[in-house]
Amino acid sequence: MSPETAKSLETKTKLLDGALRVLTEQGIAKTSARTVATAAGVNQALVFYHFGSVDELLAAACRYGAERTVARYRDRFAAVTSLSELLAVGRAIHEQERTRGHVALLGQLLAGAQTHESLGPATAAGLELWIAEIERVLVRVLAATPFGEFADPAGLARVVAASFVGIELYEGVDGEGAAAALDALEQLGALVAALEDLGPVAQRAVRLRLRRTSRR
Repeated sequence: MSPETAKSLETKTKLLDGALRVLTEQGIAKTSARTVATAAGVNQALVFYHFGSVDELLAAACRYGAERTVARYRDRFAAVTSLSELLAVGRAIHEQERTRGHVALLGQLLAGAQTHESLGPATAAGLELWIAEIERVLVRVLAATPFGEFADPAGLARVVAASFVGIELYEGVDGEGAAAALDALEQLGALVAALEDLGPVAQRAVRLRLRRTSRR
């Protein structure tokens, strides 16, 4: 890599990090070429040189932030062996990302997507990275349960992701209510885990019941 290319990549990374920091700390309404450039420690003309517009910078920052965050937890997802464990990992990730300010960042991105056209697809693409990880876990853990042949891992992954997004936004207005919702998800996971522990005869009975229900 030439020195010029390395310098350009360094500047772009500074701008991406600066955009995420401004979104988190100041909100979408105060995110501009000037505030991002100040946070990045570069000339604001470089926003337009590297990204063309502030909206395109924000879209790129959204994808960049999601890829970096998901990569941080990929090994933890790969080690999950049950639905209850997946929900517990989700709760732990929620707590860690809230501390880092990323829950607030997601709220700003979702709000900004209503008025910044390019943010909608970028935010959706970032969420898809999470959904893909969750779906891989669900395919693996549900295969050994009575639900394996009936469940739709792709759809369930979106349900799980949407639940956590909703809880993250809800937390801003009702922290106790959000905590209760997370508790309820974990209780649901515990119920599924109890079914996983049933003996072969009981599991066959559950499958038979599910087959009958699915034919209706």
